[in-house]
Amino acid sequence: MRLLPALGLGPSIALAAWLVFSAALVPMGMVARRFARPPRSDQLQAAGLFALGLFSSLLVLTLLRDVVLIAALLLDWTRPELSRWTAEGVPLLALALSLLGLANTRRTARVKSVDVPIANLPPGLHGFTIAQITDLHVGPTIRGSYIRRIVERVNSLEADAVAITGDIVDGPVPELGAHVAPLGELRSRHGSFFVTGNHEYYAGHAPWLAELRRLGIRVLLNEHVVIERAGTTLVLAGVPDWSAHHFEPSHRSDPAKALSGAPADAGARILLAHQPRTAPAAELAGFDLQLSGHTHGGQFFPWIFFVRLQQPFTAGLHRLGRLWVYVSRGTGYWGPPKRVAAPSEITRLRLVRG
Repeated sequence: MRLLPALGLGPSIALAAWLVFSAALVPMGMVARRFARPPRSDQLQAAGLFALGLFSSLLVLTLLRDVVLIAALLLDWTRPELSRWTAEGVPLLALALSLLGLANTRRTARVKSVDVPIANLPPGLHGFTIAQITDLHVGPTIRGSYIRRIVERVNSLEADAVAITGDIVDGPVPELGAHVAPLGELRSRHGSFFVTGNHEYYAGHAPWLAELRRLGIRVLLNEHVVIERAGTTLVLAGVPDWSAHHFEPSHRSDPAKALSGAPADAGARILLAHQPRTAPAAELAGFDLQLSGHTHGGQFFPWIFFVRLQQPFTAGLHRLGRLWVYVSRGTGYWGPPKRVAAPSEITRLRLVRG
């Protein structure tokens, strides 16, 4: 209604036809598993998700176009061709952003190195490294080949520990187990550790926890491990997802419980928590650093600006009292295969003396 009247006959027909097709493709993709089998169901779902991402950009850019036209009217900058030029520009720019976002999701996540200064860090823990991966979202568009590339890149870091902070899957074990299996090949000096995200509970958390344990990954549910290094200790704890108790009452996230019984003289206390909003409870419990994901950094424009309405931090390293909080933009993506201005990452965190 906003774009078609300003376009010529040919572009109007083409855009209208795409919108009608998209309106059918998006819901068809969401229910594809009900009437088709892999790989056809995966292809339909991927196409529907791409169409959803494209529609999102069409909607947002159409609203921005209206703002431009209103400003031009108020400032008396109106020109006969302005409406047509902007109407032509919206679908072209939306398509360009969607193709760019698609290309960004096809690339293997890059390594981002972050130094975290910890007050009174013992010399023996200076330089301790953690490789964090999160929000892999293995499903119709992220498969085993991508996970294998991630594992190879993580292993090349030769980290002291690997932290997997939730949301690794969007489906059941029988369907996706083989695609997640490469995570069992992760290598580090002290092992791989996992905490649940909200999507594990959508996909069936009990079978997935059993599968991850079978792969040799340590699951931390309000508990901790003590890592000895150079005559000092590091406590690595984990909590279930912030919303986990809605699905499994015994999985209520509790940072204080996760730290219970830990050595009082530990040189550093690190918490793995899927959602950044666990941070206030983590700070009260006495942690030095929290590693989180969940936000995807907003994933693509304009949602990168709206994450703060739900979470205290969107991406990067932040301070809350004495607690450092690092929020990864995610190693995969969710929903539309689209990342713009929020690149995926594998994070190499290094503890340094503060």
